[in-house]
Amino acid sequence: MKTYFIAFLFVLLLFATSSIAQDNSMVYFPEDFFGIYKGTLHISSEKGKQEVPMELHLFATDTIGAYTYTLVYGEGTSKQVRDYSLVEIDAEKGLFQVDENNGILLDTKILSNKLYTLFEVSGNLLTTFITFEKDHLIFEIVFAPTSKKNVTHGNDEANTEVISYPITTVQRAVLKKQ
Repeated sequence: MKTYFIAFLFVLLLFATSSIAQDNSMVYFPEDFFGIYKGTLHISSEKGKQEVPMELHLFATDTIGAYTYTLVYGEGTSKQVRDYSLVEIDAEKGLFQVDENNGILLDTKILSNKLYTLFEVSGNLLTTFITFEKDHLIFEIVFAPTSKKNVTHGNDEANTEVISYPITTVQRAVLKKQ
């Protein structure tokens, strides 16, 4: 009986190790996520709710370390195409930039399959999160005007100042890989 129990534990351990190895498989960004993703962008703001067709296109270019990164909003006569580039700065450290191809560069941090971007434009903070999965991606933008900041202070010796910003707009889309 003891032999069967040891054999059972060995098989269980082997299975568990195999499952963990599969779950932690290497992800190569951006190569593992090239393609066209489509869906609906849901916008929730102080003005109400809105839905807009959306696409994200990510492909290689002829230049090593540079990728096409296109966002498409709307359709028909209201269609807006934003042709950007995604450029490696230091891929090992996950440092990239979104080049809007108009002089604007946005620093981007990539960890595994998720892109993080934080920037300020015209007195507004925007944080972008894009999470790539096997057959879809999750696109999120959080928007906060810096003019509405809330300054508080801690009750500690240092009287630590903390500034928070009320979020006025959230954009979120689940885009399916085509």
